[in-house]
Amino acid sequence: MSRLSAQELVEQALAASTADGCVAYVVESTEANLRWASNSLTTNGAMRSRQVVVVSFVDGGAGMATGTVARTGTPDVAELVAASEQAARDAGPAEDAVPLVSEAPAGAGDWDADPAETSIEVFTEFAPALGEAFGAARSRGDLLFGYAEHSLTTTYVGTSTGLRLRHDQPTGRVELNGKSTDFSRSVWAGVGTRDFRDVSVPDLAADVERKLGWAQRRVDLPAGRYETVLPPSAVSDLMLYAYWTMEARDADEGRNVFARAGGGNRIGDRLAQLPLTLRSDPHAPGLEAAPFQVVSASSGSASVFDNGMATPAVDWIRDGVLTNLVRPRAWALKTTAPAVAAVDNLVLEAPEATASLDDMVGATDRGLLLTTLWYIREVDPQTLLLTGLTRDGVFLVEGGEVTGAVNNFRWNESPVDLLGRISEAGRTERTLPREWNDWFTRAAMPPVRVPDFNMSSVSPAS
Repeated sequence: MSRLSAQELVEQALAASTADGCVAYVVESTEANLRWASNSLTTNGAMRSRQVVVVSFVDGGAGMATGTVARTGTPDVAELVAASEQAARDAGPAEDAVPLVSEAPAGAGDWDADPAETSIEVFTEFAPALGEAFGAARSRGDLLFGYAEHSLTTTYVGTSTGLRLRHDQPTGRVELNGKSTDFSRSVWAGVGTRDFRDVSVPDLAADVERKLGWAQRRVDLPAGRYETVLPPSAVSDLMLYAYWTMEARDADEGRNVFARAGGGNRIGDRLAQLPLTLRSDPHAPGLEAAPFQVVSASSGSASVFDNGMATPAVDWIRDGVLTNLVRPRAWALKTTAPAVAAVDNLVLEAPEATASLDDMVGATDRGLLLTTLWYIREVDPQTLLLTGLTRDGVFLVEGGEVTGAVNNFRWNESPVDLLGRISEAGRTERTLPREWNDWFTRAAMPPVRVPDFNMSSVSPAS
Protein backbone atom coordinates (compact mmCIF):
# COMPACT_ATOMS: atom_id res chain seq x y z
CA MET A 1 0.00 0.00 0.00
CA SER A 2 1.49 3.35 -1.04
CA ARG A 3 2.01 6.11 1.48
CA LEU A 4 -0.77 8.68 1.41
CA SER A 5 0.24 12.15 0.35
CA ALA A 6 -0.19 15.10 2.67
CA GLN A 7 -2.99 16.44 0.49
CA GLU A 8 -4.80 13.09 0.59
CA LEU A 9 -4.58 13.01 4.37
CA VAL A 10 -6.08 16.50 4.62
CA GLU A 11 -8.92 15.64 2.25
CA GLN A 12 -9.66 12.36 4.03
CA ALA A 13 -9.79 14.10 7.39
CA LEU A 14 -12.19 16.76 6.13
CA ALA A 15 -14.36 14.09 4.48
CA ALA A 16 -14.47 12.03 7.68
CA SER A 17 -15.45 14.97 9.87
CA THR A 18 -18.99 15.04 11.28
CA ALA A 19 -18.31 18.15 13.36
CA ASP A 20 -19.70 21.64 12.79
CA GLY A 21 -16.34 22.69 11.44
CA CYS A 22 -12.92 21.19 10.84
CA VAL A 23 -9.36 22.25 10.14
CA ALA A 24 -6.82 19.65 9.08
CA TYR A 25 -3.20 20.25 8.32
CA VAL A 26 -0.11 18.20 7.60
CA VAL A 27 3.45 19.32 8.24
CA GLU A 28 6.09 17.54 6.14
CA SER A 29 9.65 18.22 7.35
CA THR A 30 13.14 17.27 6.25
CA GLU A 31 16.33 18.31 8.03
CA ALA A 32 20.07 18.01 7.52
CA ASN A 33 22.75 18.85 10.05
CA LEU A 34 26.48 18.95 10.71
CA ARG A 35 28.17 19.10 14.12
CA TRP A 36 31.81 19.66 14.96
CA ALA A 37 34.11 19.87 17.98
CA SER A 38 37.81 20.62 18.49
CA ASN A 39 38.34 21.40 14.79
CA SER A 40 36.85 18.12 13.58
CA LEU A 41 33.50 17.17 12.12
CA THR A 42 31.82 14.80 14.58
CA THR A 43 28.40 13.95 13.13
CA ASN A 44 26.18 14.56 10.16
CA GLY A 45 22.66 13.43 9.62
CA ALA A 46 19.39 13.76 7.80
CA MET A 47 15.88 13.34 9.17
CA ARG A 48 12.34 13.23 7.87
CA SER A 49 9.10 13.65 9.78
CA ARG A 50 5.38 14.14 9.30
CA GLN A 51 2.76 15.52 11.67
CA VAL A 52 -0.98 15.35 11.03
CA VAL A 53 -3.23 17.68 13.04
CA VAL A 54 -7.03 17.82 13.16
CA VAL A 55 -8.95 20.60 14.91
CA SER A 56 -12.67 19.90 15.33
CA PHE A 57 -15.35 22.46 16.16
CA VAL A 58 -18.50 21.14 17.84
CA ASP A 59 -21.52 23.17 18.93
CA GLY A 60 -22.88 21.39 21.98
CA GLY A 61 -25.70 23.84 22.54
CA ALA A 62 -23.91 26.00 25.10
CA GLY A 63 -21.48 27.28 22.50
CA MET A 64 -18.81 26.18 20.07
CA ALA A 65 -16.09 23.97 21.56
CA THR A 66 -12.83 22.86 20.00
CA GLY A 67 -10.63 19.79 20.20
CA THR A 68 -7.18 19.26 18.70
CA VAL A 69 -5.42 15.94 18.25
CA ALA A 70 -2.10 15.37 16.48
CA ARG A 71 -0.37 12.22 15.26
CA THR A 72 2.97 11.55 13.63
CA GLY A 73 3.58 9.52 10.50
CA THR A 74 0.57 8.30 8.55
CA PRO A 75 -2.17 7.74 11.12
CA ASP A 76 -5.59 6.11 10.93
CA VAL A 77 -7.44 9.19 9.71
CA ALA A 78 -10.86 8.08 10.90
CA GLU A 79 -9.51 7.44 14.41
CA LEU A 80 -7.71 10.80 14.44
CA VAL A 81 -10.81 12.72 13.42
CA ALA A 82 -12.98 10.85 15.92
CA ALA A 83 -10.49 11.59 18.70
CA SER A 84 -10.47 15.27 17.78
CA GLU A 85 -14.28 15.43 17.79
CA GLN A 86 -14.44 13.67 21.15
CA ALA A 87 -11.92 16.16 22.56
CA ALA A 88 -14.18 18.98 21.39
CA ARG A 89 -17.27 17.36 22.96
CA ASP A 90 -15.36 16.98 26.23
CA ALA A 91 -14.28 20.63 26.24
CA GLY A 92 -16.27 23.61 27.39
CA PRO A 93 -17.40 26.41 25.08
CA ALA A 94 -14.51 28.32 23.55
CA GLU A 95 -14.41 32.00 24.49
CA ASP A 96 -12.63 32.80 21.22
CA ALA A 97 -15.36 31.31 19.01
CA VAL A 98 -15.95 33.11 15.72
CA PRO A 99 -16.85 31.78 12.26
CA LEU A 100 -13.97 29.98 10.58
CA VAL A 101 -11.97 31.87 7.97
CA SER A 102 -13.40 31.37 4.49
CA GLU A 103 -11.47 33.90 2.38
CA ALA A 104 -8.19 32.59 1.02
CA PRO A 105 -5.21 34.87 1.71
CA ALA A 106 -2.82 35.98 -0.99
CA GLY A 107 0.08 33.57 -1.44
CA ALA A 108 -1.93 30.41 -0.81
CA GLY A 109 0.76 28.30 -2.53
CA ASP A 110 0.63 25.41 -4.97
CA TRP A 111 -1.63 22.91 -3.24
CA ASP A 112 -0.96 20.08 -5.70
CA ALA A 113 2.85 20.22 -5.63
CA ASP A 114 4.95 17.71 -3.71
CA PRO A 115 6.49 18.92 -0.44
CA ALA A 116 9.80 20.71 -0.68
CA GLU A 117 12.82 18.83 0.69
CA THR A 118 16.34 19.49 1.89
CA SER A 119 19.27 17.08 2.13
CA ILE A 120 22.89 16.93 3.20
CA GLU A 121 23.71 18.40 -0.22
CA VAL A 122 22.77 21.81 1.15
CA PHE A 123 26.24 21.83 2.75
CA THR A 124 28.13 21.13 -0.51
CA GLU A 125 30.00 24.44 -0.41
CA PHE A 126 29.76 25.05 3.33
CA ALA A 127 31.52 21.85 4.45
CA PRO A 128 34.81 22.34 2.52
CA ALA A 129 34.99 25.95 3.72
CA LEU A 130 34.47 24.72 7.26
CA GLY A 131 37.35 22.28 6.80
CA GLU A 132 39.61 25.15 5.78
CA ALA A 133 38.54 27.07 8.90
CA PHE A 134 39.45 24.04 11.03
CA GLY A 135 42.96 24.02 9.55
CA ALA A 136 43.47 27.73 10.12
CA ALA A 137 42.24 27.49 13.72
CA ARG A 138 44.49 24.49 14.37
CA SER A 139 47.51 26.41 13.12
CA ARG A 140 46.69 29.28 15.51
CA GLY A 141 46.14 26.99 18.48
CA ASP A 142 42.39 27.73 18.63
CA LEU A 143 39.49 25.29 18.80
CA LEU A 144 36.24 25.52 16.86
CA PHE A 145 32.95 23.99 17.99
CA GLY A 146 29.45 24.32 16.62
CA TYR A 147 26.76 23.08 14.33
CA ALA A 148 24.87 23.85 11.15
CA GLU A 149 21.26 22.89 10.57
CA HIS A 150 18.90 23.27 7.65
CA SER A 151 15.25 22.28 7.49
CA LEU A 152 12.52 22.56 4.89
CA THR A 153 8.98 22.34 6.14
CA THR A 154 5.92 22.23 3.91
CA THR A 155 2.55 22.80 5.57
CA TYR A 156 -0.72 21.87 3.88
CA VAL A 157 -3.86 23.37 5.47
CA GLY A 158 -7.43 22.48 4.56
CA THR A 159 -10.64 23.68 6.19
CA SER A 160 -14.31 22.81 6.03
CA THR A 161 -14.91 26.32 4.67
CA GLY A 162 -13.01 25.41 1.52
CA LEU A 163 -9.53 26.79 2.15
CA ARG A 164 -6.62 24.87 0.66
CA LEU A 165 -3.32 26.50 1.62
CA ARG A 166 0.30 25.48 1.35
CA HIS A 167 3.55 27.08 2.50
CA ASP A 168 7.21 26.03 2.18
CA GLN A 169 9.46 27.28 4.98
CA PRO A 170 13.23 26.91 4.72
CA THR A 171 15.13 27.53 7.97
CA GLY A 172 18.87 27.39 8.50
CA ARG A 173 21.36 28.44 11.13
CA VAL A 174 25.05 28.22 11.91
CA GLU A 175 26.58 28.67 15.35
CA LEU A 176 30.37 28.81 15.64
CA ASN A 177 32.13 28.79 19.01
CA GLY A 178 35.81 29.55 19.27
CA LYS A 179 37.81 28.56 22.35
CA SER A 180 41.40 28.68 23.50
CA THR A 181 43.00 25.30 24.13
CA ASP A 182 42.84 25.87 27.90
CA PHE A 183 39.16 26.89 27.56
CA SER A 184 39.80 30.16 29.38
CA ARG A 185 38.53 32.14 26.40
CA SER A 186 35.25 31.52 24.57
CA VAL A 187 33.58 33.54 21.82
CA TRP A 188 30.65 33.09 19.44
CA ALA A 189 29.44 33.99 15.98
CA GLY A 190 26.22 32.90 14.29
CA VAL A 191 24.04 33.50 11.29
CA GLY A 192 20.60 32.54 10.03
CA THR A 193 20.00 31.52 6.43
CA ARG A 194 17.36 30.15 4.08
CA ASP A 195 19.61 28.02 1.88
CA PHE A 196 23.30 28.35 2.99
CA ARG A 197 24.23 30.03 -0.29
CA ASP A 198 24.70 33.31 1.60
CA VAL A 199 26.73 31.86 4.50
CA SER A 200 30.39 32.92 4.51
CA VAL A 201 32.43 30.58 6.66
CA PRO A 202 35.53 32.80 6.26
CA ASP A 203 33.59 35.76 7.66
CA LEU A 204 32.32 33.76 10.65
CA ALA A 205 35.77 32.35 11.32
CA ALA A 206 37.38 35.80 11.06
CA ASP A 207 34.86 37.16 13.57
CA VAL A 208 35.72 34.36 15.99
CA GLU A 209 39.46 34.84 15.48
CA ARG A 210 39.22 38.58 16.15
CA LYS A 211 37.22 38.10 19.35
CA LEU A 212 39.63 35.44 20.64
CA GLY A 213 42.42 37.93 20.04
CA TRP A 214 40.59 40.60 21.99
CA ALA A 215 40.12 38.17 24.87
CA GLN A 216 43.86 37.59 25.38
CA ARG A 217 43.88 40.50 27.84
CA ARG A 218 41.56 40.12 30.81
CA VAL A 219 40.18 43.03 32.84
CA ASP A 220 37.97 42.62 35.92
CA LEU A 221 35.18 45.17 36.34
CA PRO A 222 32.62 45.61 39.11
CA ALA A 223 28.86 45.58 38.66
CA GLY A 224 27.27 48.84 37.64
CA ARG A 225 25.70 50.74 34.80
CA TYR A 226 27.89 50.94 31.71
CA GLU A 227 27.66 52.54 28.33
CA THR A 228 27.12 49.41 26.26
CA VAL A 229 27.09 48.60 22.57
CA LEU A 230 24.83 45.65 21.82
CA PRO A 231 25.34 43.76 18.53
CA PRO A 232 22.30 42.80 16.42
CA SER A 233 22.08 39.27 17.89
CA ALA A 234 21.79 40.54 21.46
CA VAL A 235 19.27 43.17 20.36
CA SER A 236 17.15 40.49 18.69
CA ASP A 237 16.96 38.38 21.85
CA LEU A 238 15.63 41.38 23.79
CA MET A 239 13.21 42.59 21.11
CA LEU A 240 11.84 39.08 20.57
CA TYR A 241 10.82 38.88 24.21
CA ALA A 242 9.03 42.20 23.86
CA TYR A 243 7.35 40.94 20.66
CA TRP A 244 6.14 37.74 22.31
CA THR A 245 4.57 39.88 25.03
CA MET A 246 2.60 42.07 22.62
CA GLU A 247 -0.79 40.50 23.32
CA ALA A 248 -3.64 43.00 23.13
CA ARG A 249 -5.89 41.17 25.58
CA ASP A 250 -3.25 41.06 28.30
CA ALA A 251 -2.62 44.77 27.74
CA ASP A 252 -6.33 45.65 27.72
CA GLU A 253 -6.82 43.74 30.96
CA GLY A 254 -3.78 45.24 32.68
CA ARG A 255 -1.55 42.16 32.71
CA ASN A 256 1.50 43.20 30.70
CA VAL A 257 3.89 46.07 30.05
CA PHE A 258 1.70 47.42 27.25
CA ALA A 259 -1.20 48.11 29.65
CA ARG A 260 -2.01 51.74 30.30
CA ALA A 261 -2.38 52.88 33.90
CA GLY A 262 -6.06 53.40 34.56
CA GLY A 263 -7.21 50.98 31.85
CA GLY A 264 -6.76 50.18 28.19
CA ASN A 265 -3.52 49.72 26.32
CA ARG A 266 -0.60 51.94 25.39
CA ILE A 267 -1.16 52.09 21.64
CA GLY A 268 -0.26 55.64 20.67
CA ASP A 269 2.32 56.03 23.45
CA ARG A 270 5.90 56.89 22.60
CA LEU A 271 8.19 54.04 23.65
CA ALA A 272 11.45 55.12 21.98
CA GLN A 273 13.01 58.55 21.81
CA LEU A 274 14.68 57.67 18.52
CA PRO A 275 12.36 57.14 15.50
CA LEU A 276 12.72 53.36 15.69
CA THR A 277 10.35 51.04 13.85
CA LEU A 278 9.70 47.46 14.94
CA ARG A 279 7.85 45.54 12.26
CA SER A 280 7.05 42.16 10.74
CA ASP A 281 6.52 41.30 7.09
CA PRO A 282 6.04 37.77 5.70
CA HIS A 283 7.63 38.93 2.45
CA ALA A 284 10.72 40.62 3.94
CA PRO A 285 13.70 39.63 1.72
CA GLY A 286 15.69 36.83 3.31
CA LEU A 287 13.20 36.56 6.18
CA GLU A 288 10.17 35.24 4.29
CA ALA A 289 7.57 33.54 6.47
CA ALA A 290 4.07 32.07 6.17
CA PRO A 291 1.51 34.62 4.90
CA PHE A 292 -1.29 32.92 6.84
CA GLN A 293 -1.88 31.52 10.31
CA VAL A 294 -1.55 27.87 11.26
CA VAL A 295 -2.75 27.33 14.84
CA SER A 296 -3.14 24.09 16.79
CA ALA A 297 -4.17 25.59 20.15
CA SER A 298 -5.68 28.92 21.13
CA SER A 299 -3.78 31.44 23.22
CA GLY A 300 -3.76 35.17 23.80
CA SER A 301 -1.82 35.63 20.57
CA ALA A 302 -3.56 33.17 18.25
CA SER A 303 -6.84 31.30 17.86
CA VAL A 304 -7.70 27.99 16.22
CA PHE A 305 -10.68 29.80 14.71
CA ASP A 306 -8.21 31.98 12.80
CA ASN A 307 -6.54 29.17 10.87
CA GLY A 308 -5.92 30.46 7.35
CA MET A 309 -6.18 34.12 8.37
CA ALA A 310 -3.83 36.35 6.39
CA THR A 311 -0.73 37.68 8.17
CA PRO A 312 0.12 40.87 6.27
CA ALA A 313 2.99 43.21 7.05
CA VAL A 314 2.48 45.14 10.28
CA ASP A 315 4.30 47.87 12.18
CA TRP A 316 4.34 47.16 15.91
CA ILE A 317 6.21 50.35 16.73
CA ARG A 318 6.41 53.11 14.13
CA ASP A 319 8.81 56.03 14.53
CA GLY A 320 9.09 55.23 18.23
CA VAL A 321 5.33 55.03 18.89
CA LEU A 322 3.46 51.82 19.80
CA THR A 323 1.17 51.20 16.82
CA ASN A 324 -0.22 47.65 17.05
CA LEU A 325 -0.61 44.68 19.35
CA VAL A 326 -1.39 41.05 18.46
CA ARG A 327 -5.15 40.62 18.49
CA PRO A 328 -7.05 37.46 17.38
CA ARG A 329 -10.39 38.03 15.65
CA ALA A 330 -12.52 37.15 18.68
CA TRP A 331 -10.83 39.72 20.91
CA ALA A 332 -10.91 42.22 18.07
CA LEU A 333 -14.71 41.85 17.88
CA LYS A 334 -15.08 42.30 21.64
CA THR A 335 -12.97 45.44 21.66
CA THR A 336 -14.01 46.85 18.24
CA ALA A 337 -10.34 46.97 17.30
CA PRO A 338 -8.66 45.50 14.20
CA ALA A 339 -7.57 41.88 14.20
CA VAL A 340 -3.77 41.69 13.93
CA ALA A 341 -1.84 38.45 13.51
CA ALA A 342 1.72 37.73 14.57
CA VAL A 343 4.26 37.01 11.83
CA ASP A 344 7.25 34.67 12.12
CA ASN A 345 9.88 37.37 11.64
CA LEU A 346 10.91 40.62 13.29
CA VAL A 347 12.77 43.71 12.06
CA LEU A 348 13.98 46.73 14.04
CA GLU A 349 15.29 49.69 12.08
CA ALA A 350 16.17 53.35 12.37
CA PRO A 351 15.60 55.58 9.32
CA GLU A 352 18.74 56.50 7.39
CA ALA A 353 21.04 54.79 9.92
CA THR A 354 24.33 53.77 8.33
CA ALA A 355 26.71 53.04 11.22
CA SER A 356 28.07 49.50 11.47
CA LEU A 357 28.92 47.78 14.74
CA ASP A 358 32.60 48.63 14.16
CA ASP A 359 31.68 52.28 13.53
CA MET A 360 29.82 52.43 16.82
CA VAL A 361 32.71 50.82 18.70
CA GLY A 362 35.03 53.34 17.09
CA ALA A 363 32.86 56.18 18.44
CA THR A 364 32.93 54.84 22.02
CA ASP A 365 35.22 56.61 24.49
CA ARG A 366 34.79 54.03 27.23
CA GLY A 367 32.21 51.30 27.46
CA LEU A 368 31.37 47.65 26.94
CA LEU A 369 30.78 45.63 23.79
CA LEU A 370 28.60 42.56 24.26
CA THR A 371 28.55 39.36 22.23
CA THR A 372 25.42 37.55 23.35
CA LEU A 373 22.86 37.26 26.13
CA TRP A 374 21.60 33.99 27.53
CA TYR A 375 19.56 32.34 30.29
CA ILE A 376 17.00 35.13 29.88
CA ARG A 377 14.14 34.97 32.37
CA GLU A 378 11.20 37.26 33.15
CA VAL A 379 11.19 38.96 36.54
CA ASP A 380 8.18 41.32 36.35
CA PRO A 381 5.51 41.13 33.61
CA GLN A 382 4.18 44.59 34.45
CA THR A 383 7.46 46.24 33.43
CA LEU A 384 8.81 43.29 31.41
CA LEU A 385 11.92 43.34 33.57
CA LEU A 386 14.21 40.55 32.42
CA THR A 387 17.32 39.07 33.92
CA GLY A 388 20.04 37.04 32.28
CA LEU A 389 23.76 36.55 31.83
CA THR A 390 26.31 37.73 29.32
CA ARG A 391 28.05 35.01 27.37
CA ASP A 392 31.02 34.32 25.09
CA GLY A 393 32.70 37.68 25.31
CA VAL A 394 32.15 40.99 27.07
CA PHE A 395 34.78 43.42 25.81
CA LEU A 396 36.14 46.67 27.18
CA VAL A 397 36.26 49.55 24.70
CA GLU A 398 38.60 52.46 25.38
CA GLY A 399 39.31 55.31 22.99
CA GLY A 400 37.37 53.65 20.21
CA GLU A 401 39.27 50.36 20.39
CA VAL A 402 38.66 47.03 22.10
CA THR A 403 41.37 46.69 24.75
CA GLY A 404 40.44 43.41 26.39
CA ALA A 405 37.77 41.08 27.70
CA VAL A 406 36.04 41.62 31.01
CA ASN A 407 34.23 39.26 33.37
CA ASN A 408 30.67 38.15 32.72
CA PHE A 409 27.73 39.85 34.38
CA ARG A 410 24.19 39.20 35.42
CA TRP A 411 22.05 41.95 33.92
CA ASN A 412 18.58 43.28 34.68
CA GLU A 413 16.78 45.23 31.99
CA SER A 414 13.37 45.67 30.40
CA PRO A 415 13.49 45.71 26.58
CA VAL A 416 10.60 48.19 26.57
CA ASP A 417 12.45 50.50 28.96
CA LEU A 418 15.61 50.06 26.89
CA LEU A 419 13.79 51.30 23.79
CA GLY A 420 13.40 54.65 25.51
CA ARG A 421 17.09 54.80 26.47
CA ILE A 422 18.76 53.80 23.20
CA SER A 423 20.93 56.76 22.24
CA GLU A 424 22.14 55.41 18.90
CA ALA A 425 21.04 52.71 16.47
CA GLY A 426 23.11 51.57 13.55
CA ARG A 427 22.40 49.88 10.25
CA THR A 428 19.92 47.00 10.35
CA GLU A 429 21.22 43.63 9.22
CA ARG A 430 19.98 40.07 9.26
CA THR A 431 21.00 38.34 12.46
CA LEU A 432 20.59 35.14 14.45
CA PRO A 433 19.16 35.35 17.97
CA ARG A 434 21.43 33.43 20.35
CA GLU A 435 18.98 32.62 23.13
CA TRP A 436 15.86 31.99 21.07
CA ASN A 437 17.07 30.46 17.81
CA ASP A 438 15.55 27.07 18.60
CA TRP A 439 12.19 28.79 18.03
CA PHE A 440 12.92 31.94 16.03
CA THR A 441 15.64 32.58 13.43
CA ARG A 442 14.19 35.23 11.11
CA ALA A 443 15.32 38.58 12.51
CA ALA A 444 17.03 41.75 11.31
CA MET A 445 18.30 44.22 13.89
CA PRO A 446 20.73 47.13 14.22
CA PRO A 447 23.54 47.42 16.73
CA VAL A 448 22.45 49.85 19.45
CA ARG A 449 24.09 52.00 22.09
CA VAL A 450 22.62 52.16 25.60
CA PRO A 451 24.32 54.73 27.86
CA ASP A 452 23.49 52.97 31.14
CA PHE A 453 22.95 49.23 30.66
CA ASN A 454 22.43 47.65 34.08
CA MET A 455 25.06 45.02 34.89
CA SER A 456 23.53 44.16 38.26
CA SER A 457 26.17 41.75 39.54
CA VAL A 458 29.36 40.00 38.52
CA SER A 459 28.81 36.47 37.24
CA PRO A 460 31.27 33.66 38.04
CA ALA A 461 30.45 32.07 34.67
CA SER A 462 33.40 31.87 32.30
